[in-house]
Amino acid sequence: MADTTEAAPGISFDLGEEAESVREMVRDFAESEIRPIAAQIDESHEFPAANVKKMAELGLLGMFVPEEHGGAGMTYLSYVVAIEELSRACASHGVIASVNNSLVCYPLMAYASPEQKKKWLEPLAKGEKLGAYCLTEPNAGSNAANQQTTAVLDGDHWVLNGSKIFITNAGPADVLITYAATDRSLGARGISAFIVDADTPGVRKGRKEGKLGIRASDTREIYYEDARVPKDCLLGELNKGYTIALATLGGGRIGIAAQALGIAQASVEAAVKYANEREQFDRKIGEFDAIRHMLADSTVELETARLLVYQAAWLRDQGRPNTKEASLAKWHASEAATRCANWAIQVHGGYGYMSEYHVERYWRDARICEIYEGTTEVQKMVVAGQVLKEHPLEA
Repeated sequence: MADTTEAAPGISFDLGEEAESVREMVRDFAESEIRPIAAQIDESHEFPAANVKKMAELGLLGMFVPEEHGGAGMTYLSYVVAIEELSRACASHGVIASVNNSLVCYPLMAYASPEQKKKWLEPLAKGEKLGAYCLTEPNAGSNAANQQTTAVLDGDHWVLNGSKIFITNAGPADVLITYAATDRSLGARGISAFIVDADTPGVRKGRKEGKLGIRASDTREIYYEDARVPKDCLLGELNKGYTIALATLGGGRIGIAAQALGIAQASVEAAVKYANEREQFDRKIGEFDAIRHMLADSTVELETARLLVYQAAWLRDQGRPNTKEASLAKWHASEAATRCANWAIQVHGGYGYMSEYHVERYWRDARICEIYEGTTEVQKMVVAGQVLKEHPLEA
C-alpha cells in the first residue's frame, strides 16, 4: 500500500495567512459595527454611510486593486472572504462593497488608461469616492446587449441619452460606469463603456426604490438627458463595451456568490443556536429528527457553496479560466442561501416569521442573489455553454 502520510502536492484547503487575517479583521468589524445596526437600517432603508467610510479605511472598497493604484493589493480569495463576512452580518453592506470592488474598480483596473486610473481608480479604490455599475435598462435585463441608451460624439464630448434601472449604490455614487450604444446598427458589437461623473449636468438620479431585501443598499434609476461626457472618459476601446461588461460580470458573480455564502452562514448559525435553546415536549428541538434533517440539509448546502465560491476565486487569482466556475458558484450559492434561510425560518417556527429573530431578513436578503448580476437561468445557460465547449462532439 502506498504511503499516504504526506499530503498530495499542490492540493490544499488552507486559505492562507492573508485570507485568514482578512476574515478575522472583517468579522471583528462586522460584529462590532455592522450587526448592532443591521435590523435597524433594514427597517429604515438607511444607507450606512458611516460604516462605508470605515470600510474604506479598512481597505475593503478596493481590495484586489494594486497598491500603486490606491488599493489593498490583496488576492481575490481574500476579497470573497471579506464579502462573506460582511454579508454574514448584513447583506446590504456586502453588496455595497461588492459593487465598488467587482463592478467598478475591476473594469477600471483592467481597461482604463494610466491617466484614467490616476483620476478615477485611485479615489474609488481608496474609498474616497463610491461607484455604481450602470448596465441594466427597462428593456435590457438578461439580454444586456439590447442597450437603448445612446452615446453620440459631438466635438470633444460624448452626448448620452437614455436611462438605467436597478442601479446599486446609485444615490451616493460619485462615479457611474455606464454602457451605451455608440453604433446601434452593430448590436452588441456597437456598445461602448464610459466613466461618468455623477455630477455631470444632464445626469439625474431617480427616487430610492423600495425593495424586498438588502434595503439599506441604495437602488435607483439613472437618467441621462443630453449629458455631455468628455471624450477622454471612454473606457477601453470604442464599441468594445459589451466585452468589458461580460468580463466584469464574471468577477461580479463571484462577489454575489460570496454575499450569498455569508447569508447562508448566518442562517445556519441562527438555526443551530435556536435548535440548541428551544424546548418542546420537554426536549431541545435539536433532538428531533425533523429539525436535525433541516440542519443537515442546510450544512451540505452551505459547505458545497463555500467550496464552489472559493474555487472560483482561487482560479481567478491564478489567472486561469473561471467563467464556468463563477457561474456555478453564483448559481449554487444563491439558491443555497435561500434554502438555508428558509430552513432557518422553519426551525424557528412562528418566531422565524418575526423580525426580532432576523432569519426572515436573511430570507429576504438572499432572494435577490438568484436574480441580480445574472439570474439563475442565465447561469445555467453559461454553464451549459462552457460544458459544450469543453466536450465537443468528435467529427
